[in-house]
Amino acid sequence: MLRVAVPNKGILSEFATAMLDEAGYAIRRDSTTLRVVDSEHDIEFFYLRPRDIATYVGTGALDLGLTGLDLLADSRSQAIRVADLNFGKSTFRLAAPNGVFTSIQDLAGKRIASAYPSIIEDFLKTQGVQAEIIKLDGAVETAVSLGVADAVADVVSTGNTLRQAGLEVFGPVILESSAYLIANLNSVTKATGLLRRLNGVVVAREFVIFDYDCPTSLVERASLITPGIESPTISPTKDPDWVAVRALVKRQETNSKMDELYELGARAILVSAIHAARI
Repeated sequence: MLRVAVPNKGILSEFATAMLDEAGYAIRRDSTTLRVVDSEHDIEFFYLRPRDIATYVGTGALDLGLTGLDLLADSRSQAIRVADLNFGKSTFRLAAPNGVFTSIQDLAGKRIASAYPSIIEDFLKTQGVQAEIIKLDGAVETAVSLGVADAVADVVSTGNTLRQAGLEVFGPVILESSAYLIANLNSVTKATGLLRRLNGVVVAREFVIFDYDCPTSLVERASLITPGIESPTISPTKDPDWVAVRALVKRQETNSKMDELYELGARAILVSAIHAARI
């Protein structure tokens, strides 16, 4: 039976659970449930602390896991990245009171608070900077105002929390993170079935189906607007001067592509959601 780790709380848990549900797997219905057996698909899901998942997978205790790339990097686990699941995107940045630091070198000899000490330690080594790293479990933005640190290093989504604490980001992006499917060295080949289903969910969320009628003389130009994944599907209609076209289009481009097609001369442009996919 395949053993898979799933985040038990937080935004990663919400997205991962929803993705597994859309992929057709059994999920927990109670937040206190720590283990779910999906007998139909021969998979056992373990709901664990997001920070611990990379360790469980890396040591071989579990086959696969869904966790953030930042957590994987900070754990220094031997787990392998299998695929980006396209949610939970964030960046890892340095922040300090406005105008205090302008470069990484300014941090030499200073104190940096972070819930991700390994990431910041590895980064500072690449920059040739020596600083004291203070490990905190969370809410690191208060460390400066409380006199615990001179700067912080943390995951940044919008930056609102840092700004409210009187901090600003500086220096380069240390790490761009998102949720990943990870595996231990001996279980990479076991990820195929689960990965195929999860990729199907990613595609269904990212794309929509375009159906429209197009004058035969404009098919080539229309195909440039909606090239699809491999190629648009062109079907004849009763009128020999028109064809029916079907193609996948990125969801975020829906309205702009509809406008382009209409201006070109396409008509009866319909957009449909995708509930599941295999690409």
